[in-house]
Amino acid sequence: MAYYDSFTKKPRSKRDDWRDDELTRRPERDQGRSVPTERRAKGNREDERYDRPRPERKPYEREERFGGPRPERKPYEREERFGGPRPDRRDMRPEPPRPPMPEEENNLLVGRNPIREALKAGRDIEKLLVARGELIGSAREIVAMAREAKIVVQEVDRARLDAMAPNHQGLIAVASAYAYQSVDAMLELAKSRGEAPFVVILDGVTDPHNLGAIIRSAECVGAHGVIVPERRAVGLTPAAVKASAGAVEHIPVARETNLTRTIERLKKEGVWIYGAAMEGEDFRKVDFSGPAALVIGSEGEGLSRLVTENCDKLVSLPMKGKIGSLNASVAAGVLLYAMMGARA
Repeated sequence: MAYYDSFTKKPRSKRDDWRDDELTRRPERDQGRSVPTERRAKGNREDERYDRPRPERKPYEREERFGGPRPERKPYEREERFGGPRPDRRDMRPEPPRPPMPEEENNLLVGRNPIREALKAGRDIEKLLVARGELIGSAREIVAMAREAKIVVQEVDRARLDAMAPNHQGLIAVASAYAYQSVDAMLELAKSRGEAPFVVILDGVTDPHNLGAIIRSAECVGAHGVIVPERRAVGLTPAAVKASAGAVEHIPVARETNLTRTIERLKKEGVWIYGAAMEGEDFRKVDFSGPAALVIGSEGEGLSRLVTENCDKLVSLPMKGKIGSLNASVAAGVLLYAMMGARA
């Protein structure tokens, strides 16, 4: 009886007979043959065909298979194949993308001394950016000079100044891309031409492309000047000058602190003030002849309350589509050409 049968309770079967065989053979497999003991050590193979020696294979001979010896490969020589040495892979790596520079890159005054000298010279400065925190030393003096010159002073995070220019010393001034003129220069220009004053006033336009487009339209219709507010509006930035397509070279642009006072002054000169508003009268029914000034409000809010109250007449553009308003520069262009036709 097999060794493991003494530990099991299963009944003995015919399939267990081979375990009692001296040579451990299976009757149904070996069919009476006995497997020699020395064969069991070799893996219990069925026959001797596995012990036959394998035929010797000939070494690789390219002459017989491909008709010739293997050609000798030369080392990689870029000089012969491509006309020059192999470049260094480090030189082939693409350069990392540079961060976008602000539009006022060419109009930035960086550092305390350049800003101080620009303020002393009376240069037109759009705004002064100051790093948020305590002002120490000459920075406090420069900020006081800017406020005395009625220049907009903004406190911003130091990270924003770092992104605009390195070594800013906590102060960056954005200078105007073009010199501003005065309202008196506009009135003198109209008088020299022998024409009635024709002025465009912008109340809170913040998009430089809209400002440039309005300046361009104003120059095309023969206006004598464009007036922009000092605060909460865009000035003559490089983007605005570029959008004007060179019109700033031929029409004066003034920057006023208080538009309400400027409107009252124009009224004393006999100028009629027309404001563009949704609740105004259809512009096709309005007579624009004589001295006139067109007021265009901001892109989202329109005219401010005080400016609306000081306008002599409000005009509107009729809308037949589903959109309720036009772009500020487009509305200004339509109204300016209507005023030009009435003046002719």
